[in-house]
Amino acid sequence: MITASLLRVLTLLFVTCMCFGPAAAAPALPESTPLVIGETWFIDSQVLGEKRRINVYRPAGVPADAALPVLYMPDGGLAEDFLHVAGLLQVGAANLTMRPFLLVGIENTQRRRDLTGPTVVAKDRSIAPRVGESQAFRDFIRNELMPQMARRYQVTAERAIVGESLGGLFVVETLVQEPDLFDTYIALDPSLWWNDGALLKQVSAHPVTLNRPKNLYIGSSADGRSFIDQPVLAATFGKTENLHFDFESWPTETHATIYHPAALRAFRLMLGTQGSR
Repeated sequence: MITASLLRVLTLLFVTCMCFGPAAAAPALPESTPLVIGETWFIDSQVLGEKRRINVYRPAGVPADAALPVLYMPDGGLAEDFLHVAGLLQVGAANLTMRPFLLVGIENTQRRRDLTGPTVVAKDRSIAPRVGESQAFRDFIRNELMPQMARRYQVTAERAIVGESLGGLFVVETLVQEPDLFDTYIALDPSLWWNDGALLKQVSAHPVTLNRPKNLYIGSSADGRSFIDQPVLAATFGKTENLHFDFESWPTETHATIYHPAALRAFRLMLGTQGSR
């Protein structure tokens, strides 16, 4: 038998359930899609004996059928320097402080192997299981990567390269060893101490011969000043015929912070709207 008091309790519970029933389901979140800023693909390199990832960025707003000059960069992985350099190219093309360039980032596998030349210094050889194979990396760029770029994209004949630290060493070494591979060379805090500074000694003894105009920019941080001697660089490259050489000191930047601000400056100087110098 349901008593009056029990009925009142049941009624109260029913009203409570009606007022404070199950919480309404949260509205579904809007569907997300990947944020895409470029393309990525692989080369099965016969030169290097491995598969290499290539990341490519084209500044927004450039007509799809427009042929572009190409800026190559080692350390070009998404977790390396590709994204912030892509940002510089986008802003520079948008505000007309540089011409649009197609950015080609070469993602690392064995960075210290690819970006260093041979060395006789034991301390140099201790930094990685394999070092000193920059010529093979250069062969890969020339013989495999550049032809792929020409097949995949509309590109002009103009080519530039940018690198920092060991990447900067590779940039300067490439100018010395194979100056016709690029038109513009941008080296930020290049590790010119490698092999007891043999690269600059080589250039001092046997100056670079350039058959056509080239650009070289070297930027040095507060850390880089310990191994980058501006008078030596000026004597080495400053009087080279057909070379437009710019050196800038960045005393408020460190080896870890120089890339972004110095690259912005170098792009404006060397890749600006006046065209390749």
